[in-house]
Amino acid sequence: MPPLIPSDPLDLHADSRKTNKAHGNETSGKDIPNPILLEVFKNRFTSICEEMGVTLNRTAFSPNIKERRDFSCALFDANGAMIAQAAHIPVHLGSMPLSVKAAIDAVEFEQGDMVMLNDPYKGGTHLPDITIVAPVFDPESLSPAKPGAGKKIPRQNRPRFFVANRAHHADVGGMSAGSMPLSSSLFQEGVIIPPLKIVKKGQLDKDLMTLFLNNVRTPQEREGDFSAQIMANLTGIRRIRELVKKYSLPEVKRYATSLMDYSETITRKKIASIPDGVYEFEDRLDDDGKGTKDIHIHVILTIKGDGATLDFRHSHAQVTGSVNAVFSITLSAVIYVFRTLIKEDIPFNAGCFKPISLITKKGTIVDAVFPAAVAGGNVETSQRVVDTVLGALEKALPGQIPAAGQGTMNNLTVGGMDLRTHTPFAYYETLGGGMGATATNNGENAVHSHMTNTLNTPVEALEYSYPFLVTQYAIRKHSGGGGKFCGGDGMIREMRMLGPAEMTVLSERRIHPPHGIDGGKPGACGNNYIIRNGRKKIMPGKFHAQLKKGDTLGIETPGGGGYGRP
Repeated sequence: MPPLIPSDPLDLHADSRKTNKAHGNETSGKDIPNPILLEVFKNRFTSICEEMGVTLNRTAFSPNIKERRDFSCALFDANGAMIAQAAHIPVHLGSMPLSVKAAIDAVEFEQGDMVMLNDPYKGGTHLPDITIVAPVFDPESLSPAKPGAGKKIPRQNRPRFFVANRAHHADVGGMSAGSMPLSSSLFQEGVIIPPLKIVKKGQLDKDLMTLFLNNVRTPQEREGDFSAQIMANLTGIRRIRELVKKYSLPEVKRYATSLMDYSETITRKKIASIPDGVYEFEDRLDDDGKGTKDIHIHVILTIKGDGATLDFRHSHAQVTGSVNAVFSITLSAVIYVFRTLIKEDIPFNAGCFKPISLITKKGTIVDAVFPAAVAGGNVETSQRVVDTVLGALEKALPGQIPAAGQGTMNNLTVGGMDLRTHTPFAYYETLGGGMGATATNNGENAVHSHMTNTLNTPVEALEYSYPFLVTQYAIRKHSGGGGKFCGGDGMIREMRMLGPAEMTVLSERRIHPPHGIDGGKPGACGNNYIIRNGRKKIMPGKFHAQLKKGDTLGIETPGGGGYGRP
């Protein structure tokens, strides 16, 4: 098998002096960057990540990736600081850098290596989200280590950049199909992957891949998605090498640093425009699916000058069920909220993190400790953290913050044996709902909002790939909260099973509705139900069930909150 990565990379130092002279720039970090080149590099870095995403999207096997686009791609510097990320999944924004740094700390990268990991306690989110990290070297880094150097890699032998992508795999093992179970321990949720080399010096580690594929329900689909992730990283490596060849390594590094400084400056400017003060807010999760109800998330937001501190230490203790969030999830949600406040077209990078301080307490719902179950923390608790931080900001910025959106991803997993092909299947979906109204507009209907940025799986793709028949797919009329401006309506999806299957639903806002603002009414709570033999049975927000041929699963998603008195 030929190496996946060529052993003779482009000369990253070629024509460096010529390039610097041509642009009239020295590579000293003290120089003021050329504003035109700054904009060029901003778009070049982002386009690299976008092209990685296109490669991943078009070569993936699973509808979850190629239809819903549940993935993210990003570019990092030698220390694991994020330079740029494509506009993919917000819940990956703050967490992927922690995975990259975990990979850097755990392994010694060589030319042609790629590391995979999904451990939520090493920068991951939940087990279905698998990250693959690849280094970008220059020719000097390929020289052999000096005798007696031991395992420590000389500075010049270290990667100059990293590319990474994270994709949600529809099944990674665990106690129920789709790997989003009503679990009480991380061990029940699937295969836990610490940072391990899936590609070594350009060669796929077939033993490691075989071990993983033997522990999942849909190995062929998983192998195809892994290949797509590897190809996405190869695309990123190729493009960053081309960029360095054109501008020189020092020049690219200089503008990467300048863009981080720029993002930090704009973020600080926005925070400085918020009145200084202490703002407090609390919201709640319905339950954990294991008996614990009214799980509160509490934030104390302190704005002082151009910095923001968010204290979550008074939040609920971690629970038995799977709605616990690891620190990286809470960080992602907080950074996302502050990024939405900024109107300027800045790149999302490490600079956005610097003005914001996060204080949590270990063992709480927002900073769980191993081996707490976390499958739902990534998708449900992240949404509630957003609602909580926005609630605090609304006190500081009245009239500028929207009412609460649906506040859930309505996670649905279905698995079993497809009787049409006599092969196993695993389906995962998140469903859109109503967005909250603003002080000037109604909320959008039936869309993904906040921490999810995926698409809905089209009916045609769904029925082609799985043994389902979609019997209803519609906007849930009048589910948005009333007000001067109304919240967006949720949606309804009903699916009839064409064979026996097992299913799990993890959803929120079935008890506590999305709140309105300034007299606006709350949005309608969501509903889950099963229709069997013509009888409709209402189900809780989190449940696992065995379905028979002919059974219909229905999900009505919440509406958004209203704004202002009707």
